Amino acid sequence: MVYESLGKRALAEALGTFLLTFVGAGSSVATYILTASAGESLMIGALANGLALALAVSATMNVSGGNINPAVSLALFLARKISAKTALVYGFCQVGGAIIAAALLKLSLPPEYGNPVAWGTPQLNASISIFEGIVLEAIMTFILIFVVFGTAVDERAPKIGGFGIGLAVTADALVGGPFTGAAMNPAREIGPALISGMLSNWYVYWIGDFIGAAFAAVIYGYIILRHK
Repeated sequence: MVYESLGKRALAEALGTFLLTFVGAGSSVATYILTASAGESLMIGALANGLALALAVSATMNVSGGNINPAVSLALFLARKISAKTALVYGFCQVGGAIIAAALLKLSLPPEYGNPVAWGTPQLNASISIFEGIVLEAIMTFILIFVVFGTAVDERAPKIGGFGIGLAVTADALVGGPFTGAAMNPAREIGPALISGMLSNWYVYWIGDFIGAAFAAVIYGYIILRHK
C-alpha cells in the first residue's frame, strides 16, 4: 500500500523513468562506441534495459508503486488499482523523466556516437510493417504487465521487488529487440525520439503498448485476481 502524497509519488515516477531511459538509451550509444556485433548489441541492450528497470521499480515501489511506464499505469487504472488522476499524473511525469534523461544523455556524450543510433530511440526494423510492429509491441507489453501483476500487484506475489519485472523486459528484448527495439514503454520511446527527432513511428509504441496493457489488465485484473 502506497501512502505518500501524489507529489512525492509523481517525483518517484519521474526519477525512476529517468533512470530507465538514461541507462537503456545510453547502452545503445555505448554499443555503437564499442562497435559491438548485432548479437552483442542485442544482449547488452536487453540486459541494460532489464537491469535498469529492475532497479527503478525496486527503488520506487514503496513510494509510488514503481509503475515507470504509462502502459503499466493504464493497466493498473483499468484494473481499478489506481485512480484516473494518478494514472494521468504518473504518465505525464514518466514522459517528462524520459525526455530529461535523453536530453542529458545528448548533452553528456559526443554527437558522432549518439546520432547514428538516434540517442537510443527504439525503432522499427525496415523488414516489418507498422501493423506487425504494433502487434509485436502489444504482445511484449502484455507479457511485461502480466508479470507486473503476478510479481508486484497480486497480494500472493513473491517479494522479489523489481527483479521479475526486469527479467520480463530482458526476455522480451531478446525476442523483439531486432524488430521494434522492444520498448514496451511509450515514455522510454518518446523521450529519446523527441530529443533525436526520430518521430516517424512514435505512435506504434503508444498503440501497441496500450493494447497489450489493456489485455493484461483484463486477464489478470478481472479474471485471475477476481477469482482467486
